[in-house]
Amino acid sequence: MSVGSQVDVVVLDIDIESRRISLGLKQTEPNPWDVIETRYAPGMVISGKVRNVTDFGAFIEVEEGIDGLVHVSDISWTKRIKHPSEVLKKGDDVQAVILSIDATSQKLSLGIKQLEPDRWEDWFGRHKVGDLVRGKVARMTNFGAFVELEEGIEGLCHVSELDEKHVEKPTEFLNVGQEVEMKVIKLNLQEKKIGLSLKAMKEEEPRLEFTSYMVSPDSGSTSMAERLGDQINRLRKPPSQ
Repeated sequence: MSVGSQVDVVVLDIDIESRRISLGLKQTEPNPWDVIETRYAPGMVISGKVRNVTDFGAFIEVEEGIDGLVHVSDISWTKRIKHPSEVLKKGDDVQAVILSIDATSQKLSLGIKQLEPDRWEDWFGRHKVGDLVRGKVARMTNFGAFVELEEGIEGLCHVSELDEKHVEKPTEFLNVGQEVEMKVIKLNLQEKKIGLSLKAMKEEEPRLEFTSYMVSPDSGSTSMAERLGDQINRLRKPPSQ
C-alpha cells in the first residue's frame, strides 16, 4: 500500500475513548486455514520453500498464508541432527509429507524423512535377538563402543559385554574403524536401540568350531562323526570265533 491508495478493510475494533479504530486488510479475503482440510490431508506430498529455520525445526511455505513445520526429529531417520541448519537453509526448495493438520490452532506438521522408508524398521524386520552381525566400530566411549551395522544404523556394545573379566578401558578391546562380528542381545525398535555383545560372540566360538568340525571333511578323508560311527559299529560287532 501507499499513501492515497483506495483499499477495502474490515473494522476489527472501535475504542471511542482513545478515538482509535482497528482495521484489517487480510480479513477481506477468505482465511486459507478455514478451508485447508478440504485441500490437504495427512499423507499428501507437498513442495515449498524454507521460510525460516529455528532451533527446533524449519518452516516450509505450503502456499501463501500457510506455513508448515518440519520438526528436527522429522528430518532424517538415521542422521543425528543437532540443528536443522545442518540440512536445511532459508530459500531451499524442498518436498515434505503432511503428518497432521490442526486448522483451529493453525498448525501444519510436515516430515521430510517420511519421504523414504524407515531404515530402522527394515533392519529390525531382518534381524532378531541371537543373530550374528558384522559392522565397523564408529565411536568409542567410556561405557562401550558404537558399531555401525549399516549406513545410519548403529548398535551399542556395552563395556560389560566386551569380556567376561571386568574391563576398565574399552579401547583395550576395540578401536574406531575396526571391523567386528558380534551377537545381537537386545532389540528395541521404538527407541531405536540395538544391544550387541562381543563376550557372547566369544562364548559362541567353541560351539561353532565344534559344529563346523563335525560337518566338515577331516583332513580330506572322514569326519569325526564318521569315525565315531565306525567305532560304535566295531563295538557292536561280535568277536570272531
